[in-house]
Amino acid sequence: MPLLALPRVRHISNHFFLPTPQSTTDSSTMANQIRTINPATHEVIFDQPGHSLEEAGKIATASKQAFQSYRTLSLNERTEIVKRALAIIDSHIDELAKELTTQMGRPVRYCAGEIKTAAIRAEHMIKIAQESLADLPGQPQEGFRRMVKRVPIGPILIASAWNYPYLTTVNALVPALLAGNTVLLRTSPQTPFFGDRLSEIFTEAGLPQNVLQVLHIGSLDVLDQVAQLPEIQSVSFTGSTAGGIRLREATAKQVKPLHLELGGNDPAYVRPDVDVKNVAENLVDGAVFNSGQSCCAVERVYVHEKIYDEFVRCVQEELKGYKLGDPHDQTTTTGPVISAPAKEKIQSHIDDALKKGAVDVTPENSTFSMAKTSQKGNFLAPVVLTNVNHGMVTMKEETFGPVMPIMKVSSDEEAVALMNDSDYGLTASVWTKDMARGEELIEQIEAGTVFINRCDYPSPDLAWTGWKSSGLGCTLGPRGFDGFVKLKSYHIKDASA
Repeated sequence: MPLLALPRVRHISNHFFLPTPQSTTDSSTMANQIRTINPATHEVIFDQPGHSLEEAGKIATASKQAFQSYRTLSLNERTEIVKRALAIIDSHIDELAKELTTQMGRPVRYCAGEIKTAAIRAEHMIKIAQESLADLPGQPQEGFRRMVKRVPIGPILIASAWNYPYLTTVNALVPALLAGNTVLLRTSPQTPFFGDRLSEIFTEAGLPQNVLQVLHIGSLDVLDQVAQLPEIQSVSFTGSTAGGIRLREATAKQVKPLHLELGGNDPAYVRPDVDVKNVAENLVDGAVFNSGQSCCAVERVYVHEKIYDEFVRCVQEELKGYKLGDPHDQTTTTGPVISAPAKEKIQSHIDDALKKGAVDVTPENSTFSMAKTSQKGNFLAPVVLTNVNHGMVTMKEETFGPVMPIMKVSSDEEAVALMNDSDYGLTASVWTKDMARGEELIEQIEAGTVFINRCDYPSPDLAWTGWKSSGLGCTLGPRGFDGFVKLKSYHIKDASA
């Protein structure tokens, strides 16, 4: 599998020929064009039309046909296929990590970690599959056998995100396949090679033909239409809240399950009893890792007034050790943001805050200056803001960038009220040595995942679920298979009874 031999323009269809861009001129096709740009260099690394609705329909039909036989495989057979795929991924992890860095710009020193973490999640889902997919017996009744079976749904459309393609995909793909479903995987236009690699790997692992097929779709209109195809029995989407709402509207007139992992504006509260330096180090990582491009990144920090100044100084000291630069350099800690429009949006949030009275207290760092001087790449240095308030966009909306606004509070009650003053509810964290008080506070916080002395870490044995505008349904955890099965009740009466 020559993972790094990436042609500039690729033939991307699994089953059907797609014309080259030069032969395509109509506006609808151009709107569906996928043109992937390396965020560190602005080099075009992928340039092809996406699948049309007609082509996606043929792929969906093939998926429906494959479902009829794949669903009959035993759980053990399906499990062995997934295990072999994980082993193949592990044997190519360094190559896959480099390829991921090229596509989305995260420093290569961290990309192997995403792939390894995805494997850990997959292994956990394998571990709980037998119990999660087992029949549920009904109450005993003389002359009857009564049970509830968990049966596969059928072809599932999984739309994954570019910021953590392995992690966001494995949450849905592994339970979907283990449960006996077929999958149409729509990878982000920013990480097109990822989907192709995954398809190659599962084919090598022995997955039957058409059970996993990759869709390359550049147009949101086409994605909406694909979600409406009658062959598609369920949709699992990871991405922006706006994208999730689009899919809800697109499928509103269909009785079709829709599972959404969406955005966040995740808060942290630092109480006055903490080890300030340690907490500052953790929260800088939570805010800046992956250039802040994570749905569960720390986007708002509330700090008790007793330690506020010390905390800000520790944040500044921590950031002095960060290195912004070439993501393929093993010493780089922070790479570019994903695109020029993303950079503009993040900067607009910063500018809005500064206009409304925020203060930029980002420390001097020689590598941060390259963000202003570089002629190539979407580089944006981490930014620390103080004197912030909820009248500023960055405190109310998802910034999705390396911005760390720090707000002073005078009490636990004020902090919790501000943390809950949001349309989002994905994760939130409280930092304290008083564990009893910490638990009292997280009970009051409106979020699907709450932490004490930790942040930015979905755990495979716990439900990953968003409240408010952060999502619908859940993946991972004890209910991680629920979105990929439907229930079927059996009443079987003995004919002689």
